[in-house]
Amino acid sequence: MPMIVGVKFDKNCKVYSFDAGEETLAAGDVVIVETAKGLEMGQVVREIENVSEEEAPKELKKVVRKATYRDFESAKKAKESEPRSLQIARDKAVALGLDLKFISAEVSFDCKRVVLCFTSESRVDFRELVKELASALRARIELRQLYERDDVKLRGALGMCGRECCCRAYLKDFEKVTVKMAKVQGLSLNPTKISGICGKLMCCLKYENEYYAEVFKQMPKINAKVVTPDGPAVVESNDMLKKIVTCKVFVDDTYVIKKFPLEEIKQVKPPQPQGKKDQKESEEEDDEE
Repeated sequence: MPMIVGVKFDKNCKVYSFDAGEETLAAGDVVIVETAKGLEMGQVVREIENVSEEEAPKELKKVVRKATYRDFESAKKAKESEPRSLQIARDKAVALGLDLKFISAEVSFDCKRVVLCFTSESRVDFRELVKELASALRARIELRQLYERDDVKLRGALGMCGRECCCRAYLKDFEKVTVKMAKVQGLSLNPTKISGICGKLMCCLKYENEYYAEVFKQMPKINAKVVTPDGPAVVESNDMLKKIVTCKVFVDDTYVIKKFPLEEIKQVKPPQPQGKKDQKESEEEDDEE
């Protein structure tokens, strides 16, 4: 029965499962693990648990050992070499006349692999660049193109709320965000107000969308005709958090703006054309059959 342990390689990284083998590990331990890209250093964040063969991930990699003093020295040396690697990459790109901008360099703890992140607005042929970098850095080179959201996640920034961007602070994955979410929440569709530092829709639009989507179905539409305790009215606006409906209540030849709890509002369904009504009844009969 495999002994599974959870390991992270960065503060805002996914937790990966590894076979602890014979090692006795606790949360906070720094370990050397075997990955598809070679040996890497990570930190245990989920203590050992017994998992059945059926539940264990396929092709489970192993924990090689707890990190030693020599491993920490190697990691320190790799970290210190990153600025130099980044500068060399930038110089080589300029020398070759390539239209790309290097953002960061990450050197593996054994210094055998260098991951260089870059941005570019056009398609770039960097085969010659990879050859020159491999020769200059004496390591396996991996180029990774970043897009707007990845760039902010890597370098960090402050959002419109004044806090560190969610993608940098704690988000492990980018979730799909749509303009429909902003519409459902009654937000302004001005791009400058619903876009983040990266220029894409703000990640936080997703957080409460499930609640707003459910309440949105219950609330009457703007300009819809409704019946209130004070008589017929037209919907002016909705407060979905408090479930309050602001209405124009008609009194003689004028109207009064009043607020009503959602449960006191009776929605008036618009008359349906006869053809569509017959079609709907026919569809319902088909469903019943």
